[in-house]
Amino acid sequence: MRSIIIPFALVLSGVVLLLLIAQYSVISANVSQEIYIGAISIAFLALGIFISRNKKAKRVLVKVDDIPIDSRKIEELGISKREMEVLELISEGLSNQEIADKLFVSLNTIKTHTANLFVKLDVKRRTQAVTTAKELNIIK
Repeated sequence: MRSIIIPFALVLSGVVLLLLIAQYSVISANVSQEIYIGAISIAFLALGIFISRNKKAKRVLVKVDDIPIDSRKIEELGISKREMEVLELISEGLSNQEIADKLFVSLNTIKTHTANLFVKLDVKRRTQAVTTAKELNIIK
C-alpha cells in the first residue's frame, strides 16, 4: 500500500508545484499554459505506468497445464474415452464434420457422441459444453 501512496503523493505535490508555477507564469506571461498542462499529463502517465507495473508483478497467473484433469469427475459423469476425444476436439473449435474426419467415423456417430455429452454435462450448446467441462476440470 505504501508503495503506491508515496509515489502518488510525490506526483500530486509536483502537480501542485506546477500549477503554482503556471499561475505565476500567467501573471508574468513568460510560458504558455499548454506546457504546464502537458507536464501534468506526463506526470500522471508516469504514475499510471508505475502503478500498473507494480500490480502486474504481484499478479499470479495459473497455467492451464498446471490444473490436473479430474478423472474421478469423468467417471462420475459416465463420459467414455471416445466422448472425451470428441469433447476435446469440440474445445479446439472443430466442426462435427472435421471431428468425424479426424477420428475416422461417420458424421452421425459424432452427432450421437455430442448429444450424449450434452445430456451428461446438462448443456444445450457446444460452447456451454466446453465451458462446463473446463469448470469441472475435465478438459484443459
